[in-house]
Amino acid sequence: MAWNEPGGNRNDNDPWGTGGRRGDDQGPPDLDEALKKGLDKLNRMLGGKGKKSGGSGGSTGGSAGGFGAIIALAGILVVGYVVFQSFYTVDEQERAVVLRFGEYNRTENPGLRFKVPLIDDVTKVRVTNVRTAESSGQMLTQDENLVTVDLQVQYRVADAQAYVLNVRDSNQALAFATDSALRHEVGSSSLDDVLTEGRAELAVRVEQRLQRFLGEYGTGLEIVRVNVESTQPPPAVQDAFREVQRAREDEQRVKEEAETYRNKVVPEARGQAQRMIEEANAYKQEVIERARGETARFLELLAVYQNAPTVTRERMYLQTVETVLSNSSKILLDTESSGNMMYLPLDRLTQGSLPRGGSQSASENSDQTDVQSITDQVIRELRSRQDANARRSR
Repeated sequence: MAWNEPGGNRNDNDPWGTGGRRGDDQGPPDLDEALKKGLDKLNRMLGGKGKKSGGSGGSTGGSAGGFGAIIALAGILVVGYVVFQSFYTVDEQERAVVLRFGEYNRTENPGLRFKVPLIDDVTKVRVTNVRTAESSGQMLTQDENLVTVDLQVQYRVADAQAYVLNVRDSNQALAFATDSALRHEVGSSSLDDVLTEGRAELAVRVEQRLQRFLGEYGTGLEIVRVNVESTQPPPAVQDAFREVQRAREDEQRVKEEAETYRNKVVPEARGQAQRMIEEANAYKQEVIERARGETARFLELLAVYQNAPTVTRERMYLQTVETVLSNSSKILLDTESSGNMMYLPLDRLTQGSLPRGGSQSASENSDQTDVQSITDQVIRELRSRQDANARRSR
């Protein structure tokens, strides 16, 4: 027979374990009764009175016990929530600004911190992250030309209190200050400076002015770096500006080539000049030494001339004549047979014996050999002519 089959016998198969103690009621337990039992147990645990059997007094006691249990449970939840909300953690990259009743109270460093719930308001701010803001627009230069400038600003939070309290929207204040500083500096520069060499200097000036503006506003922001990403003229004149830029690049290239040529030529010229100076100094020293030597020789000759003037004069004359005639290609002789001067074509006689080319040093080395051969030819020519004159006279 099934456990819930009706019958007069006692049913020991009740799944709720009540057996036959439930009497004729064979259904599942009442949910309200189970809830009341749980509340009654909780009430007894909290020091209340349990449910009393019988009469209206029992119903009143049960209702009071259930209400007290609900209040106790709510109190436990409130205490747990308060404890949970009293502690918070500040990360290493953050700073916590604590407001008490809406007024600044303190700034907390990283770690586990305590606050008064519902009284203290905590705002966490990341102070180590470098943030980026961009700005772009057309503006007038000092020489009244339009230019488009793209700017990037890198910044971070330096003062968490000022960042939270002084300005409602620090990022928007940064954007306005960046645009103001950029337009001021571009308006103080010429178009050539903005487009070419002055871009780096423009970024430095914008950074300094922007940091001054943010300090005056009290935003609590610190500028890390300002980068001028691009500067472009208006689209209608970009081709002309590109031509100008190419011309400047060509000018710079020619200057570099000229500088390279100068670096090559100037050292060579300096070396040649130094060599000429050294040669001049050497020639100067040579002339001085030669003059000293000739002076010493002249003084010695003067002493000899003073002792024997006639002999010395004749010797000097012969040496001078010998020096002069040794450099001539023609020779004049005084014959003993007659008083006529004889002309000898020694230049033709010496053409076969003297070398036609060669250096001066080689000719100087063969001077004595040439003189000897010329002397022999002259003697033979003189003898032949003397014999011819003797035959004629006969």
